[in-house]
Amino acid sequence: MAAEATRSTQRSYQDVAAAGRAVGEGRTLAASMPRLILEARRVAASVIHGLHGRRRAGPGENFWQYRRFVSGEPAARVDWRRSARDDHLYVREQEWEAAHTVWIWPDRSPSMHFASPLVRDTKLYRALVVTLALAEVLVDGGERVGIPGLLRPTGSRNIVELIAQAIAHDRNERPSLPPNFAPSPLAEVVLLSDLWSDIGEVQRTLTQLSCSGAHGHVVQIVDPAEETFPYWGRIEFVEPEGGGRITAGRAETWRADYTARVARHRSEIRSETDRLGFSFTIHRTDRPPSELLLALHARIGAGTAHNAARSHASAASRMPA
Repeated sequence: MAAEATRSTQRSYQDVAAAGRAVGEGRTLAASMPRLILEARRVAASVIHGLHGRRRAGPGENFWQYRRFVSGEPAARVDWRRSARDDHLYVREQEWEAAHTVWIWPDRSPSMHFASPLVRDTKLYRALVVTLALAEVLVDGGERVGIPGLLRPTGSRNIVELIAQAIAHDRNERPSLPPNFAPSPLAEVVLLSDLWSDIGEVQRTLTQLSCSGAHGHVVQIVDPAEETFPYWGRIEFVEPEGGGRITAGRAETWRADYTARVARHRSEIRSETDRLGFSFTIHRTDRPPSELLLALHARIGAGTAHNAARSHASAASRMPA
């Protein structure tokens, strides 16, 4: 039994050391950005070829393209200035703007620096890779992407570099949940976090995000050790965000209570997302990031259609009979 406890304690020290290394990496995030950007672009490229963007002609304020005038169209649609350049008539088309903006929030709080010996990457690294890859895919499809409190929405083709620079140079406190802001009614919000915050704080944040009518996608990023609790023997657990330390004499006896608490916490989050019409996804860091990227892209498209339909229905209800 003593040998088993020793092995368990050594494993605990390995976990704490891995977390410590991750914190050190967080302090030099700017130095790790080139590798992170390369992986994000690789992940985006692996899925972007088969995806079709949502940019198309329609009502909006942003110019999209010129096209040839088609016989039978109203003459008022002709752009005479462009048509004067050669022997053809052209129509100026605007970009369809139902999707508008996607806000992405990557949790960069201390708890995200954890990585157990079961995986290669910290939760923070995975959240940032998915953030950059998703931004690349969305901008390629004609969307605008922003980071609450860090980057205003933009459709710039160098979106990956813009986000990376904003994050690397940010010296402010890094909370788990996004700051209060008011996304537009047709916007979508993607929240990437381990969501180990107090459930009341999570519920308040999600309710605030939904107040303007925006649609949300909540992703809980977890290390596999946080789900399976693979510990036994005497172990000291350290809370990374100022919560202190606690020692388990026989950690394996805590497993059932721990998994029940995790299940209850997730059930409360899911109840809130269901109430608000948000999606909820659990992503483990031993799964490929492309898996999450594909799921998010599909759900963002569904959210766009949902919001557009809701907006049209609301407008129709205000029309006089």
